[in-house]
Amino acid sequence: MEQSTLNSAQMLGAQAVQTAHDLSLWGLFLQADIIVKGVMLLLLAASVWCWAIIFEKAIRLRRLNRHIDAFEENFWSGGSLEDLYDRVGSGPGDPMAAIFVSGMKEWRHAADHGLTSTSQMRAGLQQRIDRVTGVALAREMSVLEKGMTVLASVGSTAPFIGLFGTVWGIMNSFTSIAASDNTSLAVVAPGIAEALFATALGLFAAIPASAFYNKFSNDLSKLADRLENFSGEFSAILSRYLEERG
Repeated sequence: MEQSTLNSAQMLGAQAVQTAHDLSLWGLFLQADIIVKGVMLLLLAASVWCWAIIFEKAIRLRRLNRHIDAFEENFWSGGSLEDLYDRVGSGPGDPMAAIFVSGMKEWRHAADHGLTSTSQMRAGLQQRIDRVTGVALAREMSVLEKGMTVLASVGSTAPFIGLFGTVWGIMNSFTSIAASDNTSLAVVAPGIAEALFATALGLFAAIPASAFYNKFSNDLSKLADRLENFSGEFSAILSRYLEERG
């Protein structure tokens, strides 16, 4: 009789503890320790930041590739480079056009000031064109690579930040177990669930950040190769024009 009464009291106590804990995601957040809450908020903020970068960069790269295709088609159409420069010189809309404008601006400045009359002047002009197009390429790639450091950092650190929250939460859970002297699942589960929620948030932030970092790195590498090839071809065309003028 006494054993049955004791079992019933333990079951009622477990049910009361279980009722007191809301095991929904929002409930787990509200019941978490202040340190674990801070970790969760940090990971949520990092996830939102990463998704903002992902959407912005995906849209920008898609738009830039369309503009580059259109510019490259105009460039290789056989028309005058001077006419093309007059059309796009005031506001290049893509990195390839920016490289073209930088080289043509140096070319036109030299032509307008008579700096192509001697072989030494033409050699100096060729060097300046190579230099300004290289600087333009580096500047455009630097702009496109903004945000990549954030994706790399979140992808590598978010799991460890989530793990810290998990370890801290489990430490608090075991402390509560020791204080209540009750090891029933109803007492243990809520605290462990709160702790594991931090790890889940860490993975939620890290997985897309790592995946899209790899994708964008590959896309930017291909774009950089494409721009370098164009810069070399454009420089060769101007060099041939200089020799013809000479």
